[in-house]
Amino acid sequence: MAEHKKIAVLSAVLVLVVSLARFAQAGDVRGKVKAQGMRSPEDIVVYIDSIPGKTFPPPVLHAVMDQVRMEFVPHVLVILKGTSVNFLNDDPVQHNVYWPAIDNDRKLAHNMGTWPQGIVKSFTFDELGVVPLLCKVHSEMSGYIVVVPTPYFAVTDKEGNYTIKNVPPGRYTLKTWSEEAKPTTQAVTVQADMGTRAKPGCNCVPCGCAMRQTTNVDLTVKQ
Repeated sequence: MAEHKKIAVLSAVLVLVVSLARFAQAGDVRGKVKAQGMRSPEDIVVYIDSIPGKTFPPPVLHAVMDQVRMEFVPHVLVILKGTSVNFLNDDPVQHNVYWPAIDNDRKLAHNMGTWPQGIVKSFTFDELGVVPLLCKVHSEMSGYIVVVPTPYFAVTDKEGNYTIKNVPPGRYTLKTWSEEAKPTTQAVTVQADMGTRAKPGCNCVPCGCAMRQTTNVDLTVKQ
């Protein structure tokens, strides 16, 4: 029995070491999205498309979509397929949440109902695509949930900047989605980390610090 436990512990340690090694080799994909003919480069989704032979378990923690001052917050929420989303209402009025389709498939329409401030309702999104959020009580409200196939995604800031963290080395397809612009596709190759070399601030002396690889990809989207 003791021998079996020892083998189990060693196996667990080996899995952990391999996982940490892969994480250590991961790099970041970052860049800037230029929005042509659009009001702003903010809230553009940038993500790595599905990877053949790879599936990703959804996170245990729920994502959050709030309703604050008569707006969906955030306006655009990106999640991995299978993620559960908590829908909140932080306004002193009743709100409704519904979507007429998922990725234009009206069969996937759903009405979460109407509820007052302080109540939380949850929904698990098992279908890929864009979920347009609306409120039957306040027609001026709108938001989006974008369900993607990998955990490697980001949303641009007001300047159009984005960073996708912890991407393993490999060749991928980078995609964009925007409320206004047409989708774009860009091939990207993420290199392995640079190993243990001298980092800036280490006086150019090899210090054993891992140099994190950054892949820069600037994108242009058009309305």
